[in-house]
Amino acid sequence: MKIMIINGPNLNLLGKREPEVYGSTTFEAYFTELQTKFKTVELAYYQSNIEGELIDKIQEVGFSYDGIILNAGAYTHTSIGIGDAIRGITTPVIEVHISNTFGREAFRHVSHISPAAKGVILGFGLQSYDLAIQSFL
Repeated sequence: MKIMIINGPNLNLLGKREPEVYGSTTFEAYFTELQTKFKTVELAYYQSNIEGELIDKIQEVGFSYDGIILNAGAYTHTSIGIGDAIRGITTPVIEVHISNTFGREAFRHVSHISPAAKGVILGFGLQSYDLAIQSFL
């Protein structure tokens, strides 16, 4: 099984950015934990702060991977293009968020990703990614 994790803007700052919201672990360190836990799954990871690059990656892997875990960050709430990219591929996508977006600012209550995603996992910290992987198994 091949699963691609795609992270959007500012998630490269995990471990530094707002640790009270996002924790103090870098995503790279957590990704290593996921690889150790899910040894039978081929996990790949991609991060970009650029919307078009996220769309390109979704299209690149969206016909050859078994699953995509997408944390589009702030683009979740603004990018119709990312939602359209998900609709255009055959690989199922699980939308994840580290924080509970519904417990935050009102603009974070809208997702252009959710209607196109197979499911949504949010509010469990980095464990949201673990739960998303399990959903594909």
